[in-house]
Amino acid sequence: MNVTIIGTGNMARAIGTRLAAGGHQVSVLGKQVEAAEEAVNEIGANAEAGRSGDPITGDVVVLAVYYPDATATVEQYRDQLVGKVVVDISNPVNETIDDLVTPPDSSAAQELAAKASGARVVKAFNTTFANTLNEGQVGGQPLDVFLAADDADAKATVAGLVEDGGLRPVDAGPLRRARELEAAGLLHMSVQGTLGTGFASALKVIA
Repeated sequence: MNVTIIGTGNMARAIGTRLAAGGHQVSVLGKQVEAAEEAVNEIGANAEAGRSGDPITGDVVVLAVYYPDATATVEQYRDQLVGKVVVDISNPVNETIDDLVTPPDSSAAQELAAKASGARVVKAFNTTFANTLNEGQVGGQPLDVFLAADDADAKATVAGLVEDGGLRPVDAGPLRRARELEAAGLLHMSVQGTLGTGFASALKVIA
């Protein structure tokens, strides 16, 4: 499958690495082509670089950027996102990283879905950290990737990508559950200093 990743940061590179490991073709679009090329070199095979504003060629689009940039990207590419699976990985935190900036009855994913009418938005990867994604596991256990979406086929598509990358998809329900996932993402970030885990921990369901 062809996947377009918007963004060139650590999460973009880590998700790209998992996708490439699963045999998928990855296009990385960045504000600076040089940064996109660096990301592609890190991802390795099955990846190509481009600039933000280039046409989206992927069947799946991963918004691997901070929430304000995700909003701007959705506005920029609104028409091209119609019918595509759009993965929102953001945690819409404030500058002090102690609260969410979205309305109390909404989430980043829901706000983006409202702006990208016709896109099939899936919340995913927001509770995982980049360095753990690069490894694909923590403590010998594959990472859990929690998914929330209203479109069952879109959710299944992302679940397949997650599995192909050696991770475990966990269905968290409809898109409105993204609010709880984003709160969990904030909590996971907040405890890093207390636990001293250095963003090398993972949220895992064990039964």
